Amino acid sequence: MPQVVLLCGGFGTRLSEETAVKPKPLVEIGDRPILCHIMNSYSHYGFREFVLALGYKGDAIKQYFLNYPYLQNDLTISTGEPRIVPATRPDVEDWTVHLVGTGLHTTTGGRLYRLRDRLRGGTFMMTYGDGVSDVNLRALLDYHYSQGRLATVTAVRPRGRFGALKLEGERVARFQEKVPAEDSWINGGFFVFEPGLFDYLEDDQAQLESEVLDRLARDKQLAAYLHDGFWECMDTLRDKKVLEELWASGNAPWIPAGRA
Repeated sequence: MPQVVLLCGGFGTRLSEETAVKPKPLVEIGDRPILCHIMNSYSHYGFREFVLALGYKGDAIKQYFLNYPYLQNDLTISTGEPRIVPATRPDVEDWTVHLVGTGLHTTTGGRLYRLRDRLRGGTFMMTYGDGVSDVNLRALLDYHYSQGRLATVTAVRPRGRFGALKLEGERVARFQEKVPAEDSWINGGFFVFEPGLFDYLEDDQAQLESEVLDRLARDKQLAAYLHDGFWECMDTLRDKKVLEELWASGNAPWIPAGRA
C-alpha cells in the first residue's frame, strides 16, 4: 500500500489561540488531535504507514506518538516494582509512523522535496494536517491509477474563501490558489503523487500550491477527483468550533462507519 505523507510543519498562525502552545495537528476535536482523525480516515481504507513532515513544534508531535500506546490503552501500574503495562485494546490502531523533521520555515513543496529519498519508490498519498473529509480514499487511489498522470488532487466545494481549479472534463487545466469564485471547485488536499513529481521540485523552497501544481496542470499531468461530500479545513477558531459541534452531535461526517 502507498505511504501517506501528512504535512505537519506549519505555524497555524490563524489559529493562534491554540497553536501558541501546540502544533496545529495536535489541536483536539473531541477527545483526539485532528491529526489522529485524519490518520483514522486513511487507516479505515487500509493505508497504515504514515510519514509526518514536521516543522513548528515538531517535538510535541514526536512526544505524542512516543506516548501513544499509553494514551490510547488502559494501564496497569505496579508501584512496588515500578512499571507500566498497557492493556492492549482491540480497537487501538496498528500504524507505522515515520516522524521526520523537515525544517521550521520550509514550504509545503519543500517538505516533500526533503522527503524525496523516502518517497521515490512508488506512488504515495499526501494531505495537510488540518483537514477532514468523508472522501473514499481507496476510490481516490484507483481513480489516480486510471488517469495515468503524475498527480491527482481532490477537488471539493467549500463554504468559500479558497482558490479555484479550472477544469476541462476530469483534467485540471489551471490551478489558481486563493482566487474566490462562486460555485467553484477548490483544492481539498488529499493528493496522490507519482515519483515524477520530484522533477517539478527544484529545492526546499518549492511552492507546491502556487507553482508546482500549476506547472503540473499546464503539462496536463494533474487530474481532479471530484468530491461532492463533506470537507472542512480547520483554519481558524471558528472552523474548530464547527468541527467540535459536529463531533458533539455524535454524527461527525468524517468518521468512517463503525469508528466513532
